[in-house]
Amino acid sequence: MSLFTQLFLVFLLFGTLLQLWLLLRHLGHVRRHRNQVPDEFSDKISLADHQKAADYTQAKGRLALIETVLGVVLLLIWTLGGGLDWLDRYWRESAWEEIVIGMLFIFSFFLVNSLLEMPFNLYRTFRLEAAFGFNRITPVQYVKDRLLGLTLSILLGAPLLWIVLQLMQGAGRYWWLAAWVVWMGFSLTLSWAYPRFIAPLFNTFTPLDEGEMRSRIQSLLQRCGFTSDGIFVMDGSKRSSHGNAYFTGFGKSKRIVFFDTLLEALSIDEMEAVLAHELGHFRFRHILKQMLLMGLLSLTGLALLGWLSQQPWFYSDLGISQPSNAAALLLFMIVLPVFTIFFTPIGSYLSRRFEFQADNYAVSQTNGEFLVQALVKLYQDNASTLTPDPLYSLFHDSHPPAPVRIANIRSR
Repeated sequence: MSLFTQLFLVFLLFGTLLQLWLLLRHLGHVRRHRNQVPDEFSDKISLADHQKAADYTQAKGRLALIETVLGVVLLLIWTLGGGLDWLDRYWRESAWEEIVIGMLFIFSFFLVNSLLEMPFNLYRTFRLEAAFGFNRITPVQYVKDRLLGLTLSILLGAPLLWIVLQLMQGAGRYWWLAAWVVWMGFSLTLSWAYPRFIAPLFNTFTPLDEGEMRSRIQSLLQRCGFTSDGIFVMDGSKRSSHGNAYFTGFGKSKRIVFFDTLLEALSIDEMEAVLAHELGHFRFRHILKQMLLMGLLSLTGLALLGWLSQQPWFYSDLGISQPSNAAALLLFMIVLPVFTIFFTPIGSYLSRRFEFQADNYAVSQTNGEFLVQALVKLYQDNASTLTPDPLYSLFHDSHPPAPVRIANIRSR
C-alpha cells in the first residue's frame, strides 16, 4: 500500500472516530440533562419544551451517526473501491472530446451521489421533522424543489465547470490562478443575483407592510447607517415552521429578509433586537471578512490542486487508473474534507466570535433584554438544545451555547 493511500486512510479513520466520539458525547450530555431545565431558563422554558429539544437533538444525532458511517463507506467505494475509476472508464468509451467527457464524469458522480443520499433527505424531512411538528412541505413541493435545484445546478455549474476544465487544459502551469479569478467573479455575481433572481424561484418575497414594525426597523437602519434594497417577508412557513432572519446580497442589492414564521413568534421590540444583531454583522464587516477568508482559502486550495494534478500518485493512490483534469478536480473535492476536518474548530471559533460581537452591538443599539427574550423564543420554537456538550460545541457550533450567549448579553 502506497504512502499517500496509508495517509488518506489514517486521516479518514481518525477524523471519523473523532466525529463519532464528539457526537456520542453530545448525545449523552443532552440525554443526562433532559429532565432538568437549566436554572437561568427555568422561568421561561417549560420542562416539556426542554425535553422536546433534547429528543429532537437525539433524533438528529442518531441520523447523523448513520450518515457519518455510511458516508465513509461511500467515499471508500468511490475511491479505493474503484467506483470513480469505473465511472471514468464508462464515459471514456464514448467518442466525445476530453472536456465533455470530464463534465459528464463529474455531473454523473454528483447525480448518483445525490440519489444515494435522497433516502436520508426524505427521512429527515417527512419523518424526523414531521414527528416534531416542523415539516410543512408537501411531497409535490419537495419534488419541485429538487428538480428546480438540479436544473439550476446544471445551468450555473456547467459553464463554470467548462471554463475551469478549459483553463486546466490550456492555461499552462498557473491555470489555478486564472481559475481563482473566475471563481471569485462567479461567487460575487451569484451573491448579487441570488436575492433578485434565484431566491424568488423557490419562495415568495413580499415587502414588509407599513406600520409600527416597519417604522421601527427603518429608524434602526438609519441610526446604524445601513442602506438596503428593501425589507422583505419570505413565506418560509410553506416548508417549515422554523423561524429565521438574514441579510442577502451586497452593495446596493442588500436585502433584509424575515421568515413569516419569525414575525409570528416575536414582538416588535424583539424583532428590532434581532435585526440589530444582524446589523452588528454589517457594522463589523463580518461578511466581508468571511469573503476575504474564503477567497484566500480557495486560492490556497486551487494552488494545491495545481500541484497535485501533476502528481501521478495522486490518482493511482486514490483508485484512478487514468489521470485527467476532471479526475483531479473531483478527487480533490471529495478527499479534501478528510484532511481539513481537524481545522473545523478554528472556523467555529471565528464564527462564535462574530456572534458575540453582533450581540454586543445589538445591546448598544436596543434593549438587550429584548434580544434575550427573542433568543429564548427561538431556542424554544426551533427546539434547540440548551445543554450541548461543551467539547462538541467548541468543535462544531457556529453560535455560542445558549447559557453562555445570554450571560454575555446580560453582562453588557
